[in-house]
Amino acid sequence: MTDNAVVAGRAAVEEVRRTQDAMWHDTWLPEETVALRAECRAAVAQTVAPVARRIGQQAESVDSFPWDAFRGLAGAGLFAVPFDAEFGRGLEHPMLGACTVTEEIAYQSSSMAGVYDGQCILVPQALSFATDELRARLLPPLISGAEAFSFATTEPNASSDLSVDALETVAEPVEGGFVVDGRKRWITNSVVASWAAVLCRTGNRMNMLMIDLKNSPGIRIGAPDLKMGHRGQLTADIVLEGVFVPEGNLLGEPGAGLSVALSCLTRGRIGIGAAGVGVAQAALDLAVHRLRTRQLFGGPLGKMQYWQFKMAERATEIECARTLYQKAALRLDRGDRTAEPEAAMAKAFGTRIAVDTVRDSMQIHGGYGFAREVAETGESVRLEELYRDAKILEIFEGANELQQWVIARRLIGRDVTG
Repeated sequence: MTDNAVVAGRAAVEEVRRTQDAMWHDTWLPEETVALRAECRAAVAQTVAPVARRIGQQAESVDSFPWDAFRGLAGAGLFAVPFDAEFGRGLEHPMLGACTVTEEIAYQSSSMAGVYDGQCILVPQALSFATDELRARLLPPLISGAEAFSFATTEPNASSDLSVDALETVAEPVEGGFVVDGRKRWITNSVVASWAAVLCRTGNRMNMLMIDLKNSPGIRIGAPDLKMGHRGQLTADIVLEGVFVPEGNLLGEPGAGLSVALSCLTRGRIGIGAAGVGVAQAALDLAVHRLRTRQLFGGPLGKMQYWQFKMAERATEIECARTLYQKAALRLDRGDRTAEPEAAMAKAFGTRIAVDTVRDSMQIHGGYGFAREVAETGESVRLEELYRDAKILEIFEGANELQQWVIARRLIGRDVTG
């Protein structure tokens, strides 16, 4: 994409008004969250929006990691949102705050929302199980954006199924710690990360270990995966061969690694649900703009009742999806350990609505929605990027089919569903 096209595409997006401001109201949210959304929106407009189209279009490489947006968000204080007053903002509702930030980032760049989810939702929860010494060592560079972090549970043969029989990365106890061998796959930020929280099998139990990726002999990071979308959320394999990890890097109690991982993934699912809402909102706003401005058969396209009803349906669904992730996040902030079934509902519903709304918006835009760029004019409405990005939201952090199973088990009972 040429520089002129980036400018033209950005200008086109900036003309679009936020329907959220007229359709949705903060009637019951904490005042700190309302204020955080306004602060975050301004910060994202300054740090992410100017480079979002570059992030969405470029091919994956180590050099393409969006350090400018990453450190811009950190510099705006948004990496501090999940943490207590000792290290961060000390919000009363940190999970709700982090999800609100995720939604606002996703409105401009779903890739960067994925990066934020790893850095500021998954890893912070993992580090809540770390020793005070390890937290004091790692949290300052995480919050400042000086270092990127990864969360590594998925393997070539273990993703939604994290049972001990499926997990192949092994941590053998030795004097003073563990020796780790295995391979992790699809690991966000791994090509630039300094540390990773890694789920391993130890005998018939699991452990979560914080591993120094930069200074531990025996670690190899693969080349960035070449994906359909989310090109700014770089993923790659982490290969571990005889890697020694000190016992002080154990997260949680010995053998409790699965519980640690699941507590992180619950939060991650809610965060991805929030990202889905951000993507859906962006697509809805583009669709409404097109319906108001596109002239067809002597009047605006928005005069067609089919699209009036379809957009009303999508706006209602986005409202429901936003409320679901907020309710799930609030349950965690108030001490609920699982926040189910709302967490699974938020992830499955919010991400499905993202895909559906982007698809409708593409249909409304016709060829302009399908095109990356109109060569003659440099016009771009970013919908092909949104379409590529939206699909992965239904897959990672637990596929939506798994979320439906979680909901069904609550609804019908595990004695029937298994």
